[in-house]
Amino acid sequence: GNARMVDVGGKPLTDRVAIAEGWVDLSPEAYEAITSGRIKKGDVLSIAQLAGIQGAKRTADLIPLCHPLPLDGVEVEVQPTEGRVRIRARAHARWKTGVEMEALTAASVTALTVYDMAKAVDKGMEIGGLRVVLKDGGKSGRYEA
Repeated sequence: GNARMVDVGGKPLTDRVAIAEGWVDLSPEAYEAITSGRIKKGDVLSIAQLAGIQGAKRTADLIPLCHPLPLDGVEVEVQPTEGRVRIRARAHARWKTGVEMEALTAASVTALTVYDMAKAVDKGMEIGGLRVVLKDGGKSGRYEA
């Protein structure tokens, strides 16, 4: 019951970067439909990539105690390989707090968009592996998984 947003007002601006990853496992039918462009909603990989970028920009709207950040950039890679779609999202900013949540949100929204677009072909898709693989900048320094 004591929720509060951490005060970062006195912290210096520093360069921050975070990379998150995840995946969506697909049936052979869904994998083929996505990679051959036969999903009725459109180009799954491009739309999921855009959704991930948009998701990163909306992180503070989705997660109650996240600070809204002036993101300098967000990149999302969406790669179909071996029956799954691999997702890697990178967020960076020069700010007072880290960008891990923005990278994680980008990866999550990308995965959810793949599911939404391909669910007519495969309702049994599995989303997993969501994690931060790199975080750099700020007082706590560098973390690599």
